[in-house]
Amino acid sequence: MKLKTKFLWFSLGVHVLFIFLLIRIYPVNRDLFLLCEASLLIFLAFSVWMYQFISKPFDLISSGIESLKDKDFSTKLNKVGHEEMDGLISVYNLMMDQLREERLKQMEKSLFLEKLIEASPTGIIILDFDGRISSINPTARSIMNVHPEEVQGRVIASLPGKLASSLALLEVNGSKVVILNGIQSFKCQHATFSDRGFTRSFYTIEELTKEIYAREKAAYERVVKMMSHEVNNSIGAINSILNSCLNYQDQLQEDDQNDYSNALQISIARNKNLSSLMSNFAKVVKVPEPELQDLDLLSTLHSVQTLMETEIQKKELNWLWELEQEKLSVHADSRQMEQVFINVIKNAIEASPNRGTIRISTTTNCLMISNTGTNIPPEVSEQLFSPFFSTKKDGQGVGLMLTKEILINHQFRFSLESSGDWTEFKLIFRQPITGA
Repeated sequence: MKLKTKFLWFSLGVHVLFIFLLIRIYPVNRDLFLLCEASLLIFLAFSVWMYQFISKPFDLISSGIESLKDKDFSTKLNKVGHEEMDGLISVYNLMMDQLREERLKQMEKSLFLEKLIEASPTGIIILDFDGRISSINPTARSIMNVHPEEVQGRVIASLPGKLASSLALLEVNGSKVVILNGIQSFKCQHATFSDRGFTRSFYTIEELTKEIYAREKAAYERVVKMMSHEVNNSIGAINSILNSCLNYQDQLQEDDQNDYSNALQISIARNKNLSSLMSNFAKVVKVPEPELQDLDLLSTLHSVQTLMETEIQKKELNWLWELEQEKLSVHADSRQMEQVFINVIKNAIEASPNRGTIRISTTTNCLMISNTGTNIPPEVSEQLFSPFFSTKKDGQGVGLMLTKEILINHQFRFSLESSGDWTEFKLIFRQPITGA
């Protein structure tokens, strides 16, 4: 029961008692009755004034309480001329000013944090209290190739792709570097924050591809330059001496001349092979900047197919063309892209079984070269484009390494992975391809 209601009941009880007494006094003493009646009127007027005096501050307090309930911190109370109540109202107004200021600061911080997360080059995924995705910033959407409406309310483990699976396995405060297709590298972290006293999780995804590539390139450039200098200097001198030694074979006994000549020829040939090997490594280091021009990729692919015709016929491979257009034009370096296609198609031919299929397909801004055969194991997939890595017995790991260098210089995105019965090399262009 409110204090005003209690006061009304109290006043009503007092006045009823007065009236009862007046009724009993009236027959006995009329003078006293008149005096008491005057006192009753005075007390009634005083009660009305007191009620109004009490009601106004309490009405103000009630409205202030409602403002607090509605979280309306812009409302202030006016002073009522009562010392104690005015002191309470001053404290209330001060509290409202502080609450309004704090809320404004929190809103500004929250808005700034939202904009910071949206603009962050690091992918950020925030989960709700149930461990489901509540928000995902544009960088994370781009990395994981998803739309916000597709992932809202889902758990990380239910998203497609290796990256999502790796995130789901991360322990709290744990981090891991995930390599996709041997090309893209991401540092993933799982952390927590407090929200209204409860713990919520979030993930960060930071792409390290450029940094790792720059460090790898700087490292193998130094190694290759040092090796090329030492090996080429030595090979030139050694082959010169060996060729000079061939002039002395006539001085040997006739039975020894052929063995002597063969031994020197083999040594010279091995030195030439070593020189060729170093030249291949040097090509990767010395890849020039691309000379961009309008290039028909299909024409280049047909030329490479003709170049590889002998190997294709040996394995009786089938060619399957699934094209949306008859001509695919991009801005690229003709010779460098031809080298890319030679490396990719050569690998596809070697990986395909006899009478297998090589498929060339296109979409709006993609070109895919696929082959049937054994799928690439996950442990190999992570290292495909690593410097000097090869699964071939006598491989040097230069082909895909050179391909990676050329495509990065062109700012083309690319991948090599197995799915189902196919192993697919995908080339994604920075601008839509055009054709007729």
